[in-house]
Amino acid sequence: MSTTPQSGFNNFVIRTPCDDNRERLTCADCGWIHYENPRIIVSAVVLHAGQILLCRRAIRPRYGFWTIPGGFMELGETPEQGAQREVFEEAGAKVEIQGLLAVYAVPRIGQVHLTYLAELREPEYSAGTESLDVRLFGCRHSDLPWDELAFPVNHWALRDYLSLQGQPVTQPFVATADDLQQRMSRIEYHPDFPPPDVSQGASSSTT
Repeated sequence: MSTTPQSGFNNFVIRTPCDDNRERLTCADCGWIHYENPRIIVSAVVLHAGQILLCRRAIRPRYGFWTIPGGFMELGETPEQGAQREVFEEAGAKVEIQGLLAVYAVPRIGQVHLTYLAELREPEYSAGTESLDVRLFGCRHSDLPWDELAFPVNHWALRDYLSLQGQPVTQPFVATADDLQQRMSRIEYHPDFPPPDVSQGASSSTT
């Protein structure tokens, strides 16, 4: 049990509550517990006329790299609504959600990614404030910018979508054990985002 006050929380300590089995950030005065839970990221593989919509990031981490549109789910919305909102914010596009493609859990960084398949309602899109460019890419493996994708989860989502070969999703994809070895950061476990060494510029397309 730790009784050392944590930075930013003058009266908070890390300890295991009597009815719990793990350490929690707890108020030393009243016993209130600050529970920390995984973050939910919602995203979409957006399709139009046999092509896939990708955004080039205008923010860090991974500035200038391509990504499927996505981001953190907000309070008061369903995952599907969150995915639609993120597509509109990053790509200026309105989409219809077709179904759930994958659920990628990344315990090392405390994230769960819900990735949907979506179709453009209209062939209109434009770069939002978080994007440098938005572009449609062909659906063949050779058409996609694999070496310029921002995050491992982008690789997984596009790989898994292409593996369908036009067939419907019968069961959402999940990250494999090999997938989870890919990382942006060398930190073994770090729930903050981005991981510390990435924020200092030590990153690559798959680690």
